[in-house]
Amino acid sequence: MSLIKYIIADDHKIFRQGLKYALSDDESLNLVGEADNGLKLMSLVEKQIPDVVLLDLKMPEMDGIEATKKLHHSYPGIKILMLTSIDDEHIILHLLELGANGYLLKNAEPDEIKKAIHSVFANDYYFNPIVSSTMLRKITLKNSNINFKDAIKLNDRETEVLKLICQELTTAEIALKIFLSPRTIEGIRTSLIEKIGVRNTAGLVVYALKNGIIR
Repeated sequence: MSLIKYIIADDHKIFRQGLKYALSDDESLNLVGEADNGLKLMSLVEKQIPDVVLLDLKMPEMDGIEATKKLHHSYPGIKILMLTSIDDEHIILHLLELGANGYLLKNAEPDEIKKAIHSVFANDYYFNPIVSSTMLRKITLKNSNINFKDAIKLNDRETEVLKLICQELTTAEIALKIFLSPRTIEGIRTSLIEKIGVRNTAGLVVYALKNGIIR
């Protein structure tokens, strides 16, 4: 079992302590650092290179939005899981567009937080019912500001892989299901991200929802 290295970035020490305790019984999770602001987070990430960052939205020095931009630009392999008290559909969608892999409220149960960490690590995204309903409301509006490249045509194989990605299957599971190598699946995933013009797998799911590929 491979360990998932994670960092907590939150300016409230008592919340960090509570979160550490809540996650401590999962032996596959390895806390490699804490930061109480965005600047310290970036310095810590440079040294530790975690798999997942649990990121608060409101922090001094550099907030979660700016930190998401910098993390996604400099370390695109690191998964960003927003963990905040702010429940605002515009902010949720904006952060997903910037490259966040998931969004949770701070009142989430410990089991859901663990599930989300494992999901973003294995599948690149985690959408709970709050985020899913927010996306569905937003993408059905005419003036949705979620923009994709024009005239996108997916072939049958790309559509098949996209549907399986949206089912939260891992690369290995998809490869086994459609008799291709994991490397080929990763190539198709990367091609889809470039072709559609999104930042990560979460963006692919938004695209699939908006275009009726999944429901």
